[in-house]
Amino acid sequence: MSMAVGVLIGGAFSSLVTSLTANIITPILNCFGKMDGQAAKLAFKINGQSIEFGAFIADVVNFIIMAFIVFLLVKMMNRLADMGKKEKGPAAPTTKKCPYCKSEIAIDATRCPHCTSELE
Repeated sequence: MSMAVGVLIGGAFSSLVTSLTANIITPILNCFGKMDGQAAKLAFKINGQSIEFGAFIADVVNFIIMAFIVFLLVKMMNRLADMGKKEKGPAAPTTKKCPYCKSEIAIDATRCPHCTSELE
């Protein structure tokens, strides 16, 4: 269910960012080039071939905005998920040291398996 909600919200947000790019950022780019539909006609010519990069710049800006918003959403969701977790205290010890040979043994052992000394 949460995946479906995420896809729907992502689609709606995608159209919002596309509108921002097309209606606000592209006109700013058009200050430096000519208007061709919705894309800025920024271009340069090499050997008679025209390389138009205005629409590409608008798409890059669109991608950067989307990536930044997704980053913020994921960061916020991780922070909310961490708020619900309880801090765990230190784990109870499962081993102890033998007072005679100083080796690690089980905490409930009554005899050391290494030196066979009886423990209290």
